Amino acid sequence: MKKNIGVKRILLAATYSALGLKAAFRHEAAFRQELLLAALLLPLACWLNVDSVQRMLMIAVLFLVLIVELLNSAIEAVVDRVGTEHHELSGRAKDLGSAAVLVSLLLTLYIWGVGLWPLLERL
Repeated sequence: MKKNIGVKRILLAATYSALGLKAAFRHEAAFRQELLLAALLLPLACWLNVDSVQRMLMIAVLFLVLIVELLNSAIEAVVDRVGTEHHELSGRAKDLGSAAVLVSLLLTLYIWGVGLWPLLERL
């Protein structure tokens, strides 16, 4: 079997990535909600009077949430593909993926709180 290399491999990888994003948007309500949150907060992060490191962190955690949600959705899809019957390890895998999303959201709340607190104190 011949492996794709060079530009063809990059184009195929980009196509698969686009298909993954399309599937997440179509089938995952949580991804759509988090994407909407990012779409609202990204311009706000650019507009706020915070230093460049804080702005970078505020933007980075928005992307982190989306990344973790994509990975969680992938875990759930694989678990569901293996079988729909209840299994302790399947439940644990889904719970761990969900916990990862929660931790990323808590980190986002913390980073944004640290960035917004000084601005809110001035009001």
